[in-house]
Amino acid sequence: MAWAIVENDQVTRIVNVPQSITVNGVSHPKSIFTAWHSDDLRDLGIFPYREESVDNRYYNSGEATYSIGATSVVGSYEGTAKDLDHLKETWIGQVKSIAASKLAQTDWMVIRQYEGGTPVSSDISTYRSDVRVASNEKETAINALTTIVGAIAYDNVEVTDEEENTRTISNVTGNWPVDPTIEIIE
Repeated sequence: MAWAIVENDQVTRIVNVPQSITVNGVSHPKSIFTAWHSDDLRDLGIFPYREESVDNRYYNSGEATYSIGATSVVGSYEGTAKDLDHLKETWIGQVKSIAASKLAQTDWMVIRQYEGGTPVSSDISTYRSDVRVASNEKETAINALTTIVGAIAYDNVEVTDEEENTRTISNVTGNWPVDPTIEIIE
């Protein structure tokens, strides 16, 4: 838990861990943060504090503004959108790296076949093709993005598993074909 020190209706300090503190010229031990009742702390101008931050995957944090309520303080950060071209470049780099890593796991099979050994199985050939298709589709979709809102919508994809549990994953780093060489344990 964190606390905000409020003096003259202004947040003067954020305390993230209990520590000795001086308020209105009186020194208090760090134990007041855990031993005192919240009403007593508020009487000193010490309020529970929480932050509402921007999603730093897409926004840079700006200055904090504070909302001082009767029982707590909330710090909010204004965000400015990250440079979309740089974000797209980063994502395409991630896509290429993930695709290369996935293909590298079965490269030995292709090399073995090329050098006159055992042919690559059809499920491995299909998987390798699917990885390349997925990579190309992701790169095309990323290159087509024109706004940060569109980028957020593209990156955050809801998926539902066999038990009907829904979760959000990154469409950049997730949502790839399943490697047929990996045994799935249920």
